[in-house]
Amino acid sequence: MEVARSKEGISVSQRKYTLDLLTETGMLGCRPADTPIEFNCKLKNSDDQVPVDKEQYQRLGGKLIYLSHTRPDISFDMSVVGQFMQAPYEKHMEAVNRILRYLKNTPDLHQECKTPLKLFCDNKAAISIANNPVQHDRTKHVEIDRHFIKERLDSGSICITYIPSSQQATDVFTKGLLRPHFDLCVSKLGLIDIYIPT
Repeated sequence: MEVARSKEGISVSQRKYTLDLLTETGMLGCRPADTPIEFNCKLKNSDDQVPVDKEQYQRLGGKLIYLSHTRPDISFDMSVVGQFMQAPYEKHMEAVNRILRYLKNTPDLHQECKTPLKLFCDNKAAISIANNPVQHDRTKHVEIDRHFIKERLDSGSICITYIPSSQQATDVFTKGLLRPHFDLCVSKLGLIDIYIPT
């Protein structure tokens, strides 16, 4: 894991690990994919499918889960293929290979954590409560959490920004997306490629 510090924040990358994984699996020369999982991909077990080597699938799945700690763009996809660790079939291995093909397309993406940390919220009332210096009886049930957030806001370590539900980056964690929406979500996560010339 490569970590770089600067005045703006911290950058965490696993470029070498990604390239080593692609080399180890023989996917370094593969045709790249635009997204890690197909749009509306529905994986399931069925008796008419061909089983694959369970140990190989689990080993590869574990390596990709480790990689997902610095690559949140593959987190949802790993949760989907991870459901089949006990009985993997060809379709499941194809989904794992698609993740590898996506990584071939984006080996240089890394997580950048800048200060202040941006929190995106789709609830204007929650933002108002967090910023309001006065505690009301109706918000007493969130008193400790509210004080924690208020302290971080006052210290400047976080900032809360309103963003509509339709534009939330969290979609990348919950479903397979089409390329334009996927790219938008990945950019909002702060994943950048430092090797692209400017």
